[in-house]
Amino acid sequence: MSLRHLNEESILQKIKRASTFEAKKHGKSLKLGMGDDAALFVPTKGHEIILTCDWFLEGTHFLIDKHPADSVGWKCLARAVSDVAAMGGTPRCSLLSLALPEKLAGRWLDEFLAGLRRASRNLDCVLAGGDTTKGERVLISVSVIGEVKTQIARRRRGARPGDVVYVSGKLGEAEAGWQILKSGSKKIKRTDKRLRKHFYPVPRIALGQWLAEKGFASSMMDLSDGLSSDLARLCGASAVGARIDSSKLPLSRIAAESMKLKMALHGGEDYELLFTVPKRRTKKLAGAFRGTALTRIGTITQKRQLILVRENGHEEELVVGGWDPFR
Repeated sequence: MSLRHLNEESILQKIKRASTFEAKKHGKSLKLGMGDDAALFVPTKGHEIILTCDWFLEGTHFLIDKHPADSVGWKCLARAVSDVAAMGGTPRCSLLSLALPEKLAGRWLDEFLAGLRRASRNLDCVLAGGDTTKGERVLISVSVIGEVKTQIARRRRGARPGDVVYVSGKLGEAEAGWQILKSGSKKIKRTDKRLRKHFYPVPRIALGQWLAEKGFASSMMDLSDGLSSDLARLCGASAVGARIDSSKLPLSRIAAESMKLKMALHGGEDYELLFTVPKRRTKKLAGAFRGTALTRIGTITQKRQLILVRENGHEEELVVGGWDPFR
């Protein structure tokens, strides 16, 4: 399409053509999708609706000259879907609000939509609508509607003294990939395995559902801003503290040895799950779920303080040092 004929309607039509599913292919949840003033969503009987939204901004969350456009499309949806996974829910549909410069409305937009389409297909979360506008840089906001069976949604609040603290997967891999990307003097391939988790994070939907439905998790959230920051939020919501054993943290293999612990504690965008389990139920919790490691990293305490126990036994305050856009 010639940029001379570019307008909002042409952009919307391009987005509509790139959407993965039609409403009729998506069951009864999405009664009316793109093409009208708004979408119509019908929740499944016996379920509650989960609503979440997430910003993804050029210069803050991604670099236009470093990040492949398809990874931006994938990640903007995966980030928001991770919030649904953290409550034990199932993503159903999404809304995309997109501002971009006219010069990016061609190939860059096509590749962005290809990544978004692939994420939509893989995460089973149909693009139901949204809005577009022209801007000086790329601004993306994604809203996701999900569902969870009534009364089983996991929250940050719910951890109790004596509960065991777990994380899924490895910590610090996304941050390690981000540092490699920033420091690279030449263009890095999107297929570089070291950057996979940074470019294409996979929210733990099935794990979150399983932990909620089986009643294992007393509290749960996703790790988006780093363990130190997100653990502080979980403990704050539950009015408790925690002791974390640094030797038990599942560290990234791709990070430099001197940086592994720091990245595990403070690196963001892993989109793993942080959850607590009553001690009496830990014997029934395996060390992995469908190939994803579930690692016991500490315990919840009554005293409202975060303590990091070093390998030599030394105890120190775990200072919050994760991602904060206002820092």
